[in-house]
Amino acid sequence: MSSEVVSPDTNGIDISDLRVDGERLWQSLMDLAQIGATPKGGVCRLTLTDLDRQGRDLVVSWGKAAGLSVEIDQIGNVFMRRPGRNNALLPIVAGSHIDTQPTGGKFDGNFGVLSALEVIRTLNERGIETEAPVEMVFWTNEEGSRFVPVMMGSGVFTGIFPLEVAYAATDTEGKSVKDELFKIGYAGDVVPGDHPIGAYFEAHIEQGPILEDQDITIGVVQTVLGIRWYDCVVTGMESHAGPTPMAMRKDALQVATHIMQEVVNIAGQFAPHGRGTVGMVQVHPNSRNVVPGSVKFSIDFRNMTDADVDKMDAALKAYIAQIAEKTGLSITLQQVSHYPAAPFHPDCKEAVRRAAQKLGYSSMDIVSGAGHDAVYMSMLAPTGMIFIPCKDGISHNEIEYSAPEQVTAGANVLLHAMLEKAGVVSRS
Repeated sequence: MSSEVVSPDTNGIDISDLRVDGERLWQSLMDLAQIGATPKGGVCRLTLTDLDRQGRDLVVSWGKAAGLSVEIDQIGNVFMRRPGRNNALLPIVAGSHIDTQPTGGKFDGNFGVLSALEVIRTLNERGIETEAPVEMVFWTNEEGSRFVPVMMGSGVFTGIFPLEVAYAATDTEGKSVKDELFKIGYAGDVVPGDHPIGAYFEAHIEQGPILEDQDITIGVVQTVLGIRWYDCVVTGMESHAGPTPMAMRKDALQVATHIMQEVVNIAGQFAPHGRGTVGMVQVHPNSRNVVPGSVKFSIDFRNMTDADVDKMDAALKAYIAQIAEKTGLSITLQQVSHYPAAPFHPDCKEAVRRAAQKLGYSSMDIVSGAGHDAVYMSMLAPTGMIFIPCKDGISHNEIEYSAPEQVTAGANVLLHAMLEKAGVVSRS
């Protein structure tokens, strides 16, 4: 198999008028959203459930109707291929995921998969032959709402963790990924990672407010922020809230709140992409008239580069050492997860930027604070992401929304970016 990736080349063929069918794409999104539809207008289609099977079956049926061949690997990732003139070349691939959060929306993940399908439908209708094959993919369990780790399908595909680890993961009822994958009929026989990829694009709603706030149509994603998660435990001593003088207390919560504030301060010191969040707090004994004896809380640090995340980590540890010495309380900090920053490939970023410019869409460089399958794919192949705005920056919510014209714009940019990489041979 050739490892060559086609360079930008349309052989002098004018494709400046090429656009997707926005109404068809929108209808596909609405049709898929009916599977697992919630009363509030969202979607609950958890991975490897019967609803997931129905969603998979629908998307695969659409792919087959578009003339695509279908390949399923052992973790349930589904690839669908449109041949090129030279099928020895590595395919240009686009996709995302169709599993959702329990109270998810219609667009997260689904937009990336169905915009890839719409690209292929457009190529078929307009008689476009590409030099390299073009593919769409949807990955298993990106959300991690039923099974962990998150981004499971792409993680196994890229060798981040073994297939056996993913298979052994269980949900709250003790059901395993392996059993559920076989149950819904999507345990393929292809070894994950054996499927070659020349370049990967993922179109996605921003899941944040920046594009809408700036009135920008297309975000050219530069990187996905590096992430570190910690559990911090402050241990003091319970005592009666009345008889215990303030100066004699070993109040774990008061010390913990100082650390929580420092988390926010540190993020501000590493602006503009520093993020610091305390999202979970457990207070013991959690009684109205007892001075708290211990507090366990989460810390989430993010930034654009691993170097900046390292600096934030060092600042946090220095502060904790200082406040532990000052108060005499025991403070432990345990890192529980780490996702490195994922900068995207310059060629893919420029392909997205050129496509937006050529199509007359406003664009800006942007970073992603959320994880995506593109994070793992960027470690394997040249990768790029396209963001479109979502109303009020809301995602992972039933009211998640992007307007039809925004959805269409993102798919048009995906179309032209993929064609730049796949090469155009002819059009009828």
